[in-house]
Amino acid sequence: MSESLLNIVNLNAGYGGIPVVRGLSIHVNPGEVVALLGPNGAGKTTTLLSISGILKPIAGDIQLLGSTTIGERPEKIARRGLAHIAEDRSLFFDLSVQENLRLGLTGNRETRSKAQENALDMFPALRPLLDRRAGLLSGGEQQMLAMARGLASEPKMLLVDEMSLGLAPIIVERMLPIVRRIADDTGAGVLVVEQHVGLALSVADRGYVLAHGELTMEGSAQQLRDNQSLLEASYLGGEAH
Repeated sequence: MSESLLNIVNLNAGYGGIPVVRGLSIHVNPGEVVALLGPNGAGKTTTLLSISGILKPIAGDIQLLGSTTIGERPEKIARRGLAHIAEDRSLFFDLSVQENLRLGLTGNRETRSKAQENALDMFPALRPLLDRRAGLLSGGEQQMLAMARGLASEPKMLLVDEMSLGLAPIIVERMLPIVRRIADDTGAGVLVVEQHVGLALSVADRGYVLAHGELTMEGSAQQLRDNQSLLEASYLGGEAH
């Protein structure tokens, strides 16, 4: 097995010292798509916020590329190769698509230009919209822009939180396979939080299921699909965020 890009060990995370996620251990390998599933309030977003350094863990360890991120600021973790596509997309609506994309670019002019082109190759529908204000885009176009901006930073590890939020199912069906392509084409690891379980498992290699802030199931995507009754049982209740 490849050395893990992301390795979380016994993570406790929450708010005001009160754990929302308890004892979580998961990993993501290079070129792998891993789905983090569970009911609303299970602790999925809390986990992503902890990985990106926005939320300081209560206990446990988070390792990115073999070294801990505990105590590091989000911008330093991002420079180490992490990109976080938040569920609110975090776009600058008064800026153009092009200007939003540039915010994700790093390196010199040549590498920045190449990174932008690679991101637009993944989302070609954005090319004719480069001069349009982000606030004038449709929900699907905004999600594409958020993904493209994250990809423009050429991450080694990509976190995607609720890509389908507010989008029509047909748009989600078109976009989720791009997550698979990103992992296959770039070798990045992808951890995706997604409410559409069937679609998420159709592009994932493996999955973890959280309920009440604790890991209740894990396995290959096929194993989780084959245990539909247990998967459904894991979605009953949950009081975390």
